[in-house]
Amino acid sequence: MFKKDPLQIIAFQSYGTSSRFYLRGRALEDETIDLEQKGLFKLLLNTYKRFESDEVKNVELNLRLPDNTVIKVKTDAHGYFKSEESLEHLDHLTNEEGWLQVVASYGNVDIKRKITNENRFPAQILIPSKSAKFGVISDIDDTIMLTGVASVLKWRVLVNTFFKGAFKRIPLEGAAEFYNMLHRGVSGKEANPIFYVSHSPWNLYRYLKFFLKTNNFPKGPILLRSMNTIFKKKKAHEKPQKQMEIINILNMYPDLSFILIGDSGEHDADIYIEIAELFPNRILAIYLRCVGHKEKMIRVEGLFNRYKTTPALLVKSSKEAINHARQSGFIK
Repeated sequence: MFKKDPLQIIAFQSYGTSSRFYLRGRALEDETIDLEQKGLFKLLLNTYKRFESDEVKNVELNLRLPDNTVIKVKTDAHGYFKSEESLEHLDHLTNEEGWLQVVASYGNVDIKRKITNENRFPAQILIPSKSAKFGVISDIDDTIMLTGVASVLKWRVLVNTFFKGAFKRIPLEGAAEFYNMLHRGVSGKEANPIFYVSHSPWNLYRYLKFFLKTNNFPKGPILLRSMNTIFKKKKAHEKPQKQMEIINILNMYPDLSFILIGDSGEHDADIYIEIAELFPNRILAIYLRCVGHKEKMIRVEGLFNRYKTTPALLVKSSKEAINHARQSGFIK
C-alpha cells in the first residue's frame, strides 16, 4: 500500500478592509513541489503534481489573527475554503505595507495524517493603507509575463506552462519597474495596492507567486479561478470570472480609483471598457500591452478610438506606459 503524503494548507494572498476579513485558500496533500528544480523530467513531474493535486475536502480549519482571534472555516468538496467575516480594526494589526499576517491550521489535531509545518501555515491579507492614492489591477499572461495566449492553438501557452520552470520565465521588459513606480506613486513613498488577476487556475498559484517574487514585482493579492470552472459552459449573459473578480475589488474599495493593465491578446479591452462604464470616474487609465497578433491589435485600436470616457492606451512597451503615467501625475 502506498504511503500517503502529509497535509498542508495553501492560503492565497487575499485582500480586505479594516472591517472585512476575506481569505481564500486550499487544503491539499503536500506533493513537495520544488519550483527551482531543473531538467525536463522534473519540470513535467512538477506540472503533473500541480494539476493532479489531492484535495482535503470537508475538513475544519482555524485561521488565527495576530490578536489571537480565531476564525473557523470548512473546506468544500474540492478542498477550497473561503472566509468572509465582519471584524473591527483589522488595519491596526497590519504591517507598514498593509499586510495582515494570519496562521492557518487544521482544526482536528487528532487527524490521522502527518501535517507539515507543525500545523502552522502562513496566510496574508492586504488591507490597503488609507494614504493609498489609487489601486492597480493587472492581468498576468502576456501583460507582465510572456505566455503566448494569442498564439495559434495556444501552443506557446502549453510550452511555457509545461516545459518552463517559474525561475526561467522572463518578465516583459520594464514591467516590474513600471509596477514598482505605480506602487510607490507620485510621492515615491505611497503603498498603492497591486492586484494580479488571471484566468489561470489556482493550481498555478505558487508558480505565479514565485515568478512575481523572483522578478521583484510588488507583492499583491493573486486572484485566479478553480480548475473545474475552466471547462464549465457559461450561462447566457454570465460575465467572465476575471471580470467578476475586478468588480469585487472595486466594490470592496468604493473610495479608491484604479488603473487597469492588460494586453490586446484576449478580451481585456472589452472587459475593461465595460468596467469603466459601470464605475464612472473610478478608472484613471487603461493600459493594454500589444501582442504579436495584427488582427487583435486592429480590433482593440478600433475600440479605443471610439472610447473616450477613460484614457485608454495600446502600448508597445513599458516605457510608453511610464511616460503617460508620469504625465498624468500617477508616478514621479
